[in-house]
Amino acid sequence: MDRLWIATGAASSFVSVAAGAFGAHVLRARLETDLLAVFETGARYQMYHALALIAVGLLCARSPSTAGTVAGVGFGAGTVLFSGSLYLLALTGTRWLGAVTPVGGVAFLVGWVALAVAALRSAS
Repeated sequence: MDRLWIATGAASSFVSVAAGAFGAHVLRARLETDLLAVFETGARYQMYHALALIAVGLLCARSPSTAGTVAGVGFGAGTVLFSGSLYLLALTGTRWLGAVTPVGGVAFLVGWVALAVAALRSAS
């Protein structure tokens, strides 16, 4: 499972960098300032949590645990729901997608708590 989290984190980092470049070079001239900021928030949070997924993988390589798996799932689900909803909101202007974003935020929070638990319970 550890390699899966590291690979997922690396792939998510790639997508985040691509999204950031897309926002900076393509969308800057096409989106209103507030929607561009929404898109950039999605890319920024995706990168934070891509790096967190890599940390989960490294921790799980050293000390596999259920809490580590919960952290990885939380970060992955949070990325899809939080960043994905922000990307779609910015690109489509469909405001109801903003209702999905907090669910992704909760998944991120679950991931962080689970990562802390996994770290505290890990073998020395």
